[in-house]
Amino acid sequence: MKAWVQRVLEASVAIDGETVASIGKGLLVLFGVTHGDTEDMCARLAERTVKLRIFEDDEGRTNRSLEDVGGSIIVVSQFTLYADTKHGHRPGFSEAARPEVAIPVYERYVAELRARLGADRVGTGRFGADMKVSLVNDGPFSVEL
Repeated sequence: MKAWVQRVLEASVAIDGETVASIGKGLLVLFGVTHGDTEDMCARLAERTVKLRIFEDDEGRTNRSLEDVGGSIIVVSQFTLYADTKHGHRPGFSEAARPEVAIPVYERYVAELRARLGADRVGTGRFGADMKVSLVNDGPFSVEL
C-alpha cells in the first residue's frame, strides 16, 4: 500500500466536468494498493496520514499535523503508483492489485480517515473513474507513506 501525500493550499477532483471533492488547506493523497495489502493495514496508515507533521508551526518548522491545522484531505485511487518502468518504454502494472482487492482496501482507508477527522473533512474521487485532479502544491511538499 502506498500513499503519496502532498501538502496543498487547495485541491479538487472533477469527473465528467463535475467537481466531486474540493478542499482548502490540507492534503491530497494518491492511494495505491498492491498484492498482499489488506483492510487491516488501513488503520495504521490513516493514523500516520493525519498525524504526519508536514505543516509549519509559528517558527516555520514542519511540526504540525493535519489534525493540528484543522485541514482537510482528498483521497484519489491511483494504481499507477505501482507502475513498473524497469523494462522498455511502456509501464507495466502487474504489481497493482485488481479492483476486487483494491476497492475494499481503498474504502477502508477512507473510512478510517473519516473516523479520525469527520466525514466533512475527507473527500474522494471515484475508484476507476477518469478524474481530473487540480491542486496548488504548498512548498511543494510531497512524501510517500
